[in-house]
Amino acid sequence: MDAFSSSFPISAFPTQNLSPSSRPPPSTSHYNYAPIFNATSTSTSTSTSVRTTEEKPTGNTTTTTTTQKNSNHPQSEQQRRRRPVLSKKSPIPPTSRTNINTPSIFSVSPPSLSAVILNAFDDVVNNFIDPPLRPSVDPRHVLSSNFAPIHDELPPTECEVIQGSLPSCLDGAYIRNGPNPQFLPRGPYHLFDGDGMLHAIRISKGKATLCSRFVKTYKYCMERDAGFPLLPNVFSGFNGLTASATRGALSAARIFTGQYNPTNGIGLANTSLALFGNRLYALGESDLPYSVRLTSNGDIQTLGRQDFDGKLFMSMTAHPKVDPDTGEAFAFRYGPMPPFLTYFRFDADGNKLPDVPIFSMLRPHESDGNDRRGGSPVGTDPSKVPRLGIIPRYAKDESEIRWFDVPGFNIIHAINAWDEDDGDAVVMVAPNILSVEHTLERMELVHALVEKVRIDLKTGIVSRCPISASNLDFAVINQSYVGKKNKYVYAAVGDPMPKISGVVKLDVSRGDRQRVDCTVARRMYGQGCYGGEPFFVPRNRHHEEEDDGFLVSFVHDEGSGESNFLVMDAKSPKLDIVATVKLPRRVPYGFHGLFVSERDLESIS
Repeated sequence: MDAFSSSFPISAFPTQNLSPSSRPPPSTSHYNYAPIFNATSTSTSTSTSVRTTEEKPTGNTTTTTTTQKNSNHPQSEQQRRRRPVLSKKSPIPPTSRTNINTPSIFSVSPPSLSAVILNAFDDVVNNFIDPPLRPSVDPRHVLSSNFAPIHDELPPTECEVIQGSLPSCLDGAYIRNGPNPQFLPRGPYHLFDGDGMLHAIRISKGKATLCSRFVKTYKYCMERDAGFPLLPNVFSGFNGLTASATRGALSAARIFTGQYNPTNGIGLANTSLALFGNRLYALGESDLPYSVRLTSNGDIQTLGRQDFDGKLFMSMTAHPKVDPDTGEAFAFRYGPMPPFLTYFRFDADGNKLPDVPIFSMLRPHESDGNDRRGGSPVGTDPSKVPRLGIIPRYAKDESEIRWFDVPGFNIIHAINAWDEDDGDAVVMVAPNILSVEHTLERMELVHALVEKVRIDLKTGIVSRCPISASNLDFAVINQSYVGKKNKYVYAAVGDPMPKISGVVKLDVSRGDRQRVDCTVARRMYGQGCYGGEPFFVPRNRHHEEEDDGFLVSFVHDEGSGESNFLVMDAKSPKLDIVATVKLPRRVPYGFHGLFVSERDLESIS
């Protein structure tokens, strides 16, 4: 999970020639702008295999796990180092078609002498040089309650509908990504550091099955086969110069001794999912996307790391925006070397188009000096003024990008944006992190205030208006309105962050008046119950009303230890629950999710 997420709104998507009654209102701009970038004043381990035992699932499983070593991935050292990267048109490798259920118990070869020595050095670093003293990196604190990982993957397992019935429009799958460390950390650990795990609830004709699988990244597979972590945690392992030097040296030694090849990727794929070009991707900020798919019985397969025929380098944002009408996807990446920001897009077939480097961003994400004091390497610089950058969606270079100062405006997840006044203005809705300095170290102190921002492209004036006083983030809209003027936003309630105690519905059309709370509906999950990011599913693909559909989310009861899948009526005044599915075991708290319809599941290649 990226600390200051590189999500951004796309504005002014052209619409196809569809009837007004069946589609959202079209964009009328003559100047089609693409992403709005937020350049805020931010910057951007254990030596033994320790696994926990997880509660056994209830219900009937539709597949069977074994205790043999997974055959998804080549097992020899030479083969592992040469693991290929899938290109856009690459077929599914034969090894990805068999034995996809990774067991939690398997044989591990004895470590080499170099591995034993480096593991001992890792223990010294974790216990004496940089022990996890601060709560934000103490695994006993970070992985408490339902943040604790599950280490046994769950094959497709039947679920029980205990309240109401599942609407037919939910035939398909809701999939949520999140961090789930493969090994229990003995050194520093941050919430964003866990291996990616997908939890998919497959729905068909009113019945549901749950499946939980790790994203089989290169890092996950190499560490699984080794039986211990090979690389330090990015968000917690480099706190201070001494920790950075020692863990950096440790990583270099593992690479030099052949234990890890960073050219095959270092990412976790633990943040989000995206569907474009008839492919489904698990995403993380620090690596290339990983292509995944669901089988007909609801199981999850990792197909491989995707470089789009060698056209995608290093990494990509975990929050691309997909035009619901054209199928194009818009994204970017950032890094520590010039160009610090690069914009790019994909066509409807998922082919990556040329990069647009943004050299007008003169510095990378800034550090406030925490690294010298032993704090997080990611922090804020109060002397810098945040900026919003707007670039035409089909720009071939950065000549038309425009930057606007927005003092005190720090966004993590942009919600939506659109053009107004024939393209002379851009309106954006996004949470402003008022206490951005606490984003990594003290998330419970973070307060996100959703604002409606209007940028006058003629005068350069930026006006802002809060639309709710609540602590709201992880907000979504009806995906048919991405890049178009929309009315409703559904946001998660922080109580405090990162726990989510409920969901609210905002009417952003009321946000043109000062000091008006735009909340029009609210559903709280109840005492000791917490959920995650909601996701809106329309009642039908050609709906007439923007809010005619359902909100879905995983919710966990910390009192009983049980997790449920909730379906709420997005149109009702109190977001009434229309169905509750009891899950066969708990689902840990996570990050972002996605609903994929049955038709889209069948088209995924």
